[in-house]
Amino acid sequence: MKISIERGPLSRAIGQAQSVVERRNTIPILANVLIEAEGDAVSFRATDLDIEVVDRVPAQVDQPGAVTVSAVLLHEIVRKLPEGALVQLSDDPTSGRLNVRAGRSSFQLATLPKEDFPVMASAEYGSNFTAPARDLRRLFDKSKFAISTEETRYYLNGVYLHVATGEDGPALRCVATDGHRLARVDAPLPEGAADMPGVIVPRKTVGELRKLLEDDEAEIAVSVSETKLRFATAEITLTSKVIDGTFPDYSRVIPTANTRRLEVDAAEFARAVDRVATVSSERSRAVKLVLEDDRLVLSVTAPDSGTAEEELAVAYADERLEIGFNAKYLLEIAGQVDRENAVFLFNAPGDPTLMREGGDPSAIYVVMPMRV
Repeated sequence: MKISIERGPLSRAIGQAQSVVERRNTIPILANVLIEAEGDAVSFRATDLDIEVVDRVPAQVDQPGAVTVSAVLLHEIVRKLPEGALVQLSDDPTSGRLNVRAGRSSFQLATLPKEDFPVMASAEYGSNFTAPARDLRRLFDKSKFAISTEETRYYLNGVYLHVATGEDGPALRCVATDGHRLARVDAPLPEGAADMPGVIVPRKTVGELRKLLEDDEAEIAVSVSETKLRFATAEITLTSKVIDGTFPDYSRVIPTANTRRLEVDAAEFARAVDRVATVSSERSRAVKLVLEDDRLVLSVTAPDSGTAEEELAVAYADERLEIGFNAKYLLEIAGQVDRENAVFLFNAPGDPTLMREGGDPSAIYVVMPMRV
């Protein structure tokens, strides 16, 4: 194999590959990226056996071939090369090395046999459709903060992607919860997605997927089966196993009888919560909310460090309410609001609270209160 490629596209492709490989693994080949050169393009493939990413980059291919080399090491080398450099990659079968040259810099890197590199088996995808990148990005970005990190409830360690009935009819929906907070976000249902099986997208896949969804104008080809799903652009294909489990019936924890309505400027509310939480203990970070007559008082009492209080002008016309929340949860939910105002719907101090973005019903959030 012998190719010449610009540093910029090479750095992007290797960066994507090295983020997939696990730093600590017992199978050496999984630390490598498989470089395959053919025609006028080079593909870079990396996997951790659960996720596989393939990135295709235009290049001058003087001699086609394939080789595997440490993804992290090659990324570090390319990252430190000067902007605009032309990088030459060529393998030497006799020494088992990959030669990397750019200007006056030269490196010889150890390789492993390409035959040992595991390629994820292609699945029969029962559902295939295209969706705008901006819609998919919104679905995953607004829900991923609620993914559980508790390994015992592994079926909550991802985002539940499925077809549901939303306020405006059938919708593509993402739901995530950790038992303390829940996010449910809807997007218009793409043509051809109606029969898609519901799947739980792992946390790591959600993070890697974000890199495919940067371009607002891009259309993403989505393929879904019971065990795998695939997202593809013209250059990048991300294939992932799904979490083998049943996502709980989340509709049961979404309150429908909450009538006490608070409307507040989302950014102002988040800043106030952040300020008063400064004195709270790290363990609980409990913030007390007292609501009455268009007035919200946020307060924190921490025996070891002191107290804090801040008052906000809000829209609230119901009876007085005192309720406490984990400050971290309030900040994360308020951070999802794209519109100016956040609408909170309360019931009793011990009941789940519902939050919406203004009058937009396509994204709702649930947070459990705590004693203060």
